[in-house]
Amino acid sequence: MSKQTALLVIDAQVNMFTQGEAVFGAEALLRKMSYLIAKARAARAPVIYVRNNGGFNDPDLYIHPAVSPIAGEAIIQKHTPDAFFETGLRWELELRQVKRLIIMGLQTEFCIDATSHRAFALGYELILVKDGHSTFDTPEQSAVEIIARYNREWGAFANLVEAKQVHFDFPQPS
Repeated sequence: MSKQTALLVIDAQVNMFTQGEAVFGAEALLRKMSYLIAKARAARAPVIYVRNNGGFNDPDLYIHPAVSPIAGEAIIQKHTPDAFFETGLRWELELRQVKRLIIMGLQTEFCIDATSHRAFALGYELILVKDGHSTFDTPEQSAVEIIARYNREWGAFANLVEAKQVHFDFPQPS
């Protein structure tokens, strides 16, 4: 049985890329997101967006135009860091017979972490794009340190792959 693979793009919203207030490496992250979205579409792999719900006219409402969904791509609304919690994400994945998730987006220590742990607990095979997530500096740690720490931790339950090495045409089991 083949494993359908989907690209999960989490919280790629305008406010995360606002000049002067952007996450670490914002422009490079947008390029990698755009690259993998195009690659997924070319391979006819589902691209599923997860969007944090903000208030009316909040920039949270808008996915960045550089990585906007096209017709037919699901947009899941969430209100907690876990994209599975009280959302239709699991239903969307089941509908598309997805067994393998490629995850990228924002923020490393919140939504990417919570969603990855839940996906693993639900039995999905995970590929985390190790250079495809970001966050902000905190008083205790730089964004670079946070990203490196989570990449190390996720290695215990997920495959970590750089964006340029992600493939959607996985070999089928014999």
